[in-house]
Amino acid sequence: MENNIKELLYDPTISKLVMLFLGIAVIWILIKFVQSRFIGRIKAADNRHRTKKLTSFIGYFLTIILITTIYSDRLGGFGVALGVAGAGIAFALQEVITSVAGWLAIVFGNFYKTGDRVQLGGIKGDVMDIGVLRTTLMEVGQWVNGDLYNGRIVRISNSFVFKEPVFNYSADFPFLWDEMKIPLKTESDYKYAKEVFLNIMEESLGDFAKNSQDAWNKMTQSLYVENAQITPMVSMSFDESWMTFTLRYIVNYKMRRTTKDMLYIKILEAIKASNGKLKIASAAIEVTNMNKN
Repeated sequence: MENNIKELLYDPTISKLVMLFLGIAVIWILIKFVQSRFIGRIKAADNRHRTKKLTSFIGYFLTIILITTIYSDRLGGFGVALGVAGAGIAFALQEVITSVAGWLAIVFGNFYKTGDRVQLGGIKGDVMDIGVLRTTLMEVGQWVNGDLYNGRIVRISNSFVFKEPVFNYSADFPFLWDEMKIPLKTESDYKYAKEVFLNIMEESLGDFAKNSQDAWNKMTQSLYVENAQITPMVSMSFDESWMTFTLRYIVNYKMRRTTKDMLYIKILEAIKASNGKLKIASAAIEVTNMNKN
């Protein structure tokens, strides 16, 4: 019995398995200790998420190094076998390989990062996680208006960065131009209307205009783009029925709905307080009762 135990203990395969098990246990105990004791103290959610992903990546890297070190004497034969099967593996795992390449492009090409609002493969949402094979989004839109969350979590293959355009709403310029249209009757005072609408936007969105101008100036230092009007503007068009005022302004990409709601309330209040200078237009249908003799 003792001889059998000694043979097992001195067996190279068993000893390597024991070393491998102990080494992996030590690595991941240290990784989990760091994650539980230190990462939780990071206040910013995006930095905390990146740090956790980085420590996990370090754990996997150290595990690979450990396996390579312990079984270094057998890597030659493994390399030959892998070379023979390489063509078949590459063909069978085309999508996986493309997804891994997409992950590298995302990480090092600055396509997007966690927290960004993007559109991938026709799906729009906020990036929750960037995995080696898939990007996880909290979807916005669809049956919900105003760019609000609809509750669906979507996982999209990283290979989409090579197949379709990647729309990023919050990368170098975290603001969007938005518009709203106000129809007024033709007898309304159009000069007064433009002045009122412009004042409302400047008073309500002054901070957005200032911050967006700073972000725009910073972006144009690294990217070539023509100068654009950041401040609010009002344009007018009309036909025989009414005048249409288009209000164009800059807004944070996550505050489109609340900003539009605030502006509509202030505009309606201004119209009511205009003493008849401003009158809302609407499509009217005249119904005539025709009596047949």
